[in-house]
Amino acid sequence: MTAMALDHVVIAVASLEQAVADYRRAGFTVIAGGRHPGRNTANALVVFEDGSYLELIAYSAPSPEERWWRVLDAAGEGLVDFALLPQDIDAAVADARRRGLAELTAVPGARNRPDGVRIAWSSARQQRHDLPFLCADITPRALRVPEGDARRHANGARGIAAVQVAVQDVAASLARYRMLLGGDAVVDGRVRLVGFEVELREEQGRARGEGPSVITLSVDARHQGLHIDPALTHGASIQVL
Repeated sequence: MTAMALDHVVIAVASLEQAVADYRRAGFTVIAGGRHPGRNTANALVVFEDGSYLELIAYSAPSPEERWWRVLDAAGEGLVDFALLPQDIDAAVADARRRGLAELTAVPGARNRPDGVRIAWSSARQQRHDLPFLCADITPRALRVPEGDARRHANGARGIAAVQVAVQDVAASLARYRMLLGGDAVVDGRVRLVGFEVELREEQGRARGEGPSVITLSVDARHQGLHIDPALTHGASIQVL
Protein backbone atom coordinates (compact mmCIF):
# COMPACT_ATOMS: atom_id res chain seq x y z
CA MET A 1 0.00 0.00 0.00
CA THR A 2 1.17 3.53 -0.74
CA ALA A 3 1.32 5.21 2.70
CA MET A 4 -0.45 8.57 2.50
CA ALA A 5 -2.03 10.99 4.92
CA LEU A 6 -4.78 13.49 4.21
CA ASP A 7 -3.30 16.75 2.96
CA HIS A 8 -6.33 19.04 2.73
CA VAL A 9 -10.00 19.45 1.89
CA VAL A 10 -11.13 22.23 -0.47
CA ILE A 11 -14.19 24.41 0.22
CA ALA A 12 -15.20 26.82 -2.56
CA VAL A 13 -16.79 30.02 -1.23
CA ALA A 14 -18.31 33.10 -2.82
CA SER A 15 -16.56 35.63 -0.56
CA LEU A 16 -13.26 34.77 1.07
CA GLU A 17 -13.55 37.67 3.52
CA GLN A 18 -16.98 36.52 4.71
CA ALA A 19 -15.94 32.87 4.91
CA VAL A 20 -12.89 33.74 7.01
CA ALA A 21 -15.07 35.78 9.39
CA ASP A 22 -17.64 33.00 9.70
CA TYR A 23 -15.12 30.21 10.30
CA ARG A 24 -13.54 32.33 13.01
CA ARG A 25 -16.98 32.80 14.56
CA ALA A 26 -17.27 29.00 14.55
CA GLY A 27 -14.14 28.80 16.69
CA PHE A 28 -11.50 28.06 14.07
CA THR A 29 -8.17 29.81 13.71
CA VAL A 30 -8.02 30.98 10.08
CA ILE A 31 -4.85 32.25 8.43
CA ALA A 32 -4.38 34.02 5.10
CA GLY A 33 -3.11 31.78 2.34
CA GLY A 34 -2.44 34.04 -0.63
CA ARG A 35 -3.03 34.13 -4.35
CA HIS A 36 -2.31 31.56 -7.04
CA PRO A 37 -0.37 32.99 -9.98
CA GLY A 38 -2.14 32.51 -13.30
CA ARG A 39 -5.50 31.84 -11.62
CA ASN A 40 -8.37 34.00 -10.36
CA THR A 41 -8.14 32.54 -6.88
CA ALA A 42 -7.16 33.45 -3.35
CA ASN A 43 -7.37 31.24 -0.29
CA ALA A 44 -7.27 31.00 3.49
CA LEU A 45 -6.41 27.99 5.63
CA VAL A 46 -7.69 26.23 8.74
CA VAL A 47 -4.76 24.04 9.79
CA PHE A 48 -5.08 21.20 12.31
CA GLU A 49 -2.68 19.49 14.71
CA ASP A 50 -2.61 16.36 12.54
CA GLY A 51 -1.17 18.40 9.64
CA SER A 52 -4.31 18.38 7.50
CA TYR A 53 -6.19 21.56 6.71
CA LEU A 54 -9.29 23.10 5.22
CA GLU A 55 -8.68 25.34 2.23
CA LEU A 56 -11.23 28.12 1.78
CA ILE A 57 -10.92 29.28 -1.82
CA ALA A 58 -12.70 32.07 -3.70
CA TYR A 59 -12.65 33.35 -7.27
CA SER A 60 -12.24 36.98 -8.28
CA ALA A 61 -13.56 36.35 -11.82
CA PRO A 62 -15.39 33.58 -13.69
CA SER A 63 -13.08 30.65 -14.43
CA PRO A 64 -15.07 28.15 -16.50
CA GLU A 65 -11.89 26.20 -17.29
CA GLU A 66 -11.70 25.15 -13.62
CA ARG A 67 -14.00 22.50 -12.18
CA TRP A 68 -14.08 24.07 -8.72
CA TRP A 69 -15.47 27.29 -10.18
CA ARG A 70 -18.00 25.36 -12.28
CA VAL A 71 -19.26 23.53 -9.19
CA LEU A 72 -19.43 26.78 -7.23
CA ASP A 73 -21.27 28.50 -10.07
CA ALA A 74 -23.74 25.68 -10.66
CA ALA A 75 -24.33 24.29 -7.17
CA GLY A 76 -23.17 26.97 -4.74
CA GLU A 77 -20.63 27.02 -1.95
CA GLY A 78 -19.34 23.86 -0.34
CA LEU A 79 -16.91 20.97 -0.55
CA VAL A 80 -15.35 20.54 -3.98
CA ASP A 81 -12.24 18.35 -3.61
CA PHE A 82 -9.65 16.80 -1.32
CA ALA A 83 -5.99 15.87 -1.55
CA LEU A 84 -3.68 13.20 -0.19
CA LEU A 85 -0.04 13.74 0.78
CA PRO A 86 2.28 11.14 -0.77
CA GLN A 87 5.75 10.51 0.56
CA ASP A 88 7.07 10.53 -3.02
CA ILE A 89 4.64 11.85 -5.63
CA ASP A 90 6.60 10.57 -8.62
CA ALA A 91 6.68 7.05 -7.18
CA ALA A 92 2.99 7.28 -6.22
CA VAL A 93 2.04 8.31 -9.76
CA ALA A 94 4.20 5.58 -11.30
CA ASP A 95 2.67 2.94 -9.03
CA ALA A 96 -0.88 4.11 -9.78
CA ARG A 97 -0.26 4.10 -13.51
CA ARG A 98 1.22 0.61 -13.26
CA ARG A 99 -1.95 -0.53 -11.49
CA GLY A 100 -4.10 0.89 -14.30
CA LEU A 101 -4.80 4.55 -13.46
CA ALA A 102 -3.23 5.66 -16.72
CA GLU A 103 -4.70 9.18 -16.80
CA LEU A 104 -2.96 10.32 -13.60
CA THR A 105 -0.51 13.12 -14.38
CA ALA A 106 1.58 15.46 -12.21
CA VAL A 107 1.66 19.24 -12.68
CA PRO A 108 3.39 22.07 -10.78
CA GLY A 109 1.49 24.51 -8.57
CA ALA A 110 2.36 27.66 -6.64
CA ARG A 111 0.98 30.32 -4.31
CA ASN A 112 2.23 33.75 -3.32
CA ARG A 113 1.69 34.35 0.38
CA PRO A 114 0.70 37.83 1.63
CA ASP A 115 4.21 38.25 3.11
CA GLY A 116 5.74 37.80 -0.36
CA VAL A 117 6.97 34.23 0.14
CA ARG A 118 6.34 32.04 -2.90
CA ILE A 119 5.60 28.41 -2.19
CA ALA A 120 5.55 25.56 -4.67
CA TRP A 121 4.19 22.05 -4.87
CA SER A 122 3.45 19.28 -7.34
CA SER A 123 -0.03 17.83 -7.72
CA ALA A 124 -1.34 14.86 -9.66
CA ARG A 125 -4.93 14.57 -10.84
CA GLN A 126 -7.02 12.24 -12.91
CA GLN A 127 -10.22 12.78 -14.84
CA ARG A 128 -12.82 11.52 -12.34
CA HIS A 129 -13.61 13.22 -9.04
CA ASP A 130 -14.51 10.20 -6.94
CA LEU A 131 -10.78 10.06 -6.17
CA PRO A 132 -8.70 12.70 -4.40
CA PHE A 133 -5.76 14.37 -6.05
CA LEU A 134 -2.19 14.10 -4.76
CA CYS A 135 -0.29 17.12 -3.45
CA ALA A 136 3.39 17.12 -2.45
CA ASP A 137 5.60 20.03 -1.43
CA ILE A 138 8.54 21.33 -3.40
CA THR A 139 9.35 24.16 -0.98
CA PRO A 140 9.40 23.23 2.74
CA ARG A 141 5.98 22.05 3.91
CA ALA A 142 5.92 24.48 6.86
CA LEU A 143 5.78 27.35 4.36
CA ARG A 144 2.54 25.98 2.89
CA VAL A 145 1.08 24.46 6.06
CA PRO A 146 2.01 26.62 9.06
CA GLU A 147 2.81 25.11 12.45
CA GLY A 148 2.49 26.34 16.03
CA ASP A 149 -0.40 28.54 17.16
CA ALA A 150 -2.01 28.42 13.70
CA ARG A 151 -3.02 24.83 14.51
CA ARG A 152 -4.81 25.60 17.78
CA HIS A 153 -8.54 26.27 17.69
CA ALA A 154 -10.88 27.71 20.29
CA ASN A 155 -13.46 25.03 19.43
CA GLY A 156 -11.00 22.21 20.18
CA ALA A 157 -10.72 20.87 16.63
CA ARG A 158 -7.62 18.71 16.23
CA GLY A 159 -7.86 17.07 12.84
CA ILE A 160 -9.89 15.48 10.08
CA ALA A 161 -10.80 11.91 11.00
CA ALA A 162 -12.90 10.99 7.97
CA VAL A 163 -14.06 12.18 4.58
CA GLN A 164 -17.30 10.92 3.09
CA VAL A 165 -17.28 10.93 -0.72
CA ALA A 166 -20.31 10.84 -3.01
CA VAL A 167 -19.78 8.54 -6.00
CA GLN A 168 -21.86 7.18 -8.85
CA ASP A 169 -20.88 3.53 -8.30
CA VAL A 170 -19.25 2.40 -5.06
CA ALA A 171 -17.78 -0.82 -6.46
CA ALA A 172 -16.26 0.96 -9.46
CA SER A 173 -14.81 3.71 -7.26
CA LEU A 174 -13.33 1.20 -4.81
CA ALA A 175 -11.58 -0.43 -7.75
CA ARG A 176 -10.15 2.95 -8.71
CA TYR A 177 -8.96 3.56 -5.13
CA ARG A 178 -7.14 0.26 -5.30
CA MET A 179 -5.44 1.44 -8.48
CA LEU A 180 -4.49 4.74 -6.86
CA LEU A 181 -3.35 3.39 -3.49
CA GLY A 182 -2.90 -0.36 -3.71
CA GLY A 183 -5.29 -3.09 -2.63
CA ASP A 184 -4.35 -3.01 1.06
CA ALA A 185 -5.86 0.47 1.40
CA VAL A 186 -9.41 -0.82 0.91
CA VAL A 187 -10.80 -2.70 3.94
CA ASP A 188 -14.46 -3.67 4.33
CA GLY A 189 -15.61 -1.13 1.76
CA ARG A 190 -13.70 1.75 3.33
CA VAL A 191 -10.42 3.36 2.34
CA ARG A 192 -8.12 3.40 5.37
CA LEU A 193 -5.01 5.55 5.25
CA VAL A 194 -2.66 7.28 7.69
CA GLY A 195 -4.79 8.78 10.45
CA PHE A 196 -8.10 8.96 8.60
CA GLU A 197 -10.49 7.03 6.40
CA VAL A 198 -12.61 7.62 3.32
CA GLU A 199 -16.18 6.33 3.14
CA LEU A 200 -17.88 6.09 -0.24
CA ARG A 201 -21.63 6.71 -0.57
CA GLU A 202 -23.55 6.17 -3.79
CA GLU A 203 -25.44 9.32 -4.79
CA GLN A 204 -26.81 9.34 -8.31
CA GLY A 205 -27.58 12.70 -9.93
CA ARG A 206 -25.94 14.79 -7.20
CA ALA A 207 -25.88 18.48 -8.15
CA ARG A 208 -22.22 18.82 -7.10
CA GLY A 209 -21.22 15.64 -8.93
CA GLU A 210 -18.80 13.17 -7.44
CA GLY A 211 -16.56 14.36 -4.64
CA PRO A 212 -16.37 14.96 -0.88
CA SER A 213 -19.76 15.43 0.76
CA VAL A 214 -19.10 15.32 4.53
CA ILE A 215 -16.00 15.73 6.68
CA THR A 216 -15.67 14.54 10.26
CA LEU A 217 -13.41 16.39 12.70
CA SER A 218 -11.76 15.05 15.82
CA VAL A 219 -11.75 17.37 18.85
CA ASP A 220 -10.02 17.43 22.22
CA ALA A 221 -11.66 15.90 25.28
CA ARG A 222 -12.88 19.26 26.60
CA HIS A 223 -14.97 19.86 23.48
CA GLN A 224 -16.70 16.52 23.04
CA GLY A 225 -20.22 17.15 21.77
CA LEU A 226 -19.14 20.23 19.82
CA HIS A 227 -21.66 21.38 17.22
CA ILE A 228 -20.47 23.38 14.24
CA ASP A 229 -23.21 25.78 13.15
CA PRO A 230 -23.93 24.96 9.47
CA ALA A 231 -24.88 28.60 8.91
CA LEU A 232 -21.17 29.42 9.31
CA THR A 233 -19.58 26.72 7.11
CA HIS A 234 -20.53 28.06 3.67
CA GLY A 235 -22.15 24.89 2.44
CA ALA A 236 -19.58 22.47 3.84
CA SER A 237 -21.08 19.63 5.86
CA ILE A 238 -18.86 19.29 8.95
CA GLN A 239 -19.50 16.69 11.64
CA VAL A 240 -17.63 16.13 14.89
CA LEU A 241 -16.39 12.74 16.02
